[in-house]
Amino acid sequence: MTVTEDIGTIGIWTGAYGARYSEDASRRAEIADAAAELDELGYGTLWLGGNPGVANAVPILEATRNLRVATGILSIWEHQPAAVAAQFAEADAAFDHRFLLGLGVSHAQLADAYARPYSAMKDFLTGLDEAPVPVPAGRRVLAALGPKMLKLSRDRAAGAHPYLVTVEYTAQARAALGEHATLAPEHKVVLDTDLARGRQTARDYLSFYLAMPNYTNNLQRLGFTEEDFKDGGSDRLIDAVFAIGDVDAVRRRTDEFFAAGADHVALQVVTADPLGDIPRTEWRRLAEALPLTSR
Repeated sequence: MTVTEDIGTIGIWTGAYGARYSEDASRRAEIADAAAELDELGYGTLWLGGNPGVANAVPILEATRNLRVATGILSIWEHQPAAVAAQFAEADAAFDHRFLLGLGVSHAQLADAYARPYSAMKDFLTGLDEAPVPVPAGRRVLAALGPKMLKLSRDRAAGAHPYLVTVEYTAQARAALGEHATLAPEHKVVLDTDLARGRQTARDYLSFYLAMPNYTNNLQRLGFTEEDFKDGGSDRLIDAVFAIGDVDAVRRRTDEFFAAGADHVALQVVTADPLGDIPRTEWRRLAEALPLTSR
């Protein structure tokens, strides 16, 4: 079975399962219960944001039976490849190969050791390859944005899990990856039929990311300009990187991603508190409207 088949068609991306997970026992129970419901609803994969390690995935794997769990992403600056490989091997054996290792270089603003990210990722992958129990290339994906990292995703991983991208980018990434590599973009949604209010919710969240050159450089390659990055993002930018509206609007946008070459779309529901909320009501509404197992 390929990674593309394994992770399903639609996934959920959430930052609520990252560092906060280990800090609050009551929240851990809530998160595990919500993950079990995602499993029952039929989502293919839960992508853990918030800078997770392999350890953050284990309680979610314990709480579920079929759901795939992926790091989205594990920062290579905060972990050693030998340790990650050992943790991966343990989780892989214990949970029916349901864990997918998502790796990324994060951002200079978030990682003190940030330097030569492309070379650092190559070295990290070599460390995974040379571990006593290697992490198979087919069980890891990279948070690729630029052309070099996309090529690395194709040649030394199962594919790419790009974040904060558009339908147009997805078509370009598919061309770079070729036919067989997995392409699983993250996409943000605001379930609000009041467009002005939905855009404001999106701006409040997007402003954090617009301070990071890795994202703005990629958006500039797509034709956006510095004007689009002001004040939390122009309407043009917001409407390209968010689906805002009802569940039908989200369905139309996911269909566009699939038509552009995505194998899987990881939906991030953005609310007024996107890292604190566990938006179970929204996840249920999306599950009723989206093709969770086929297109």
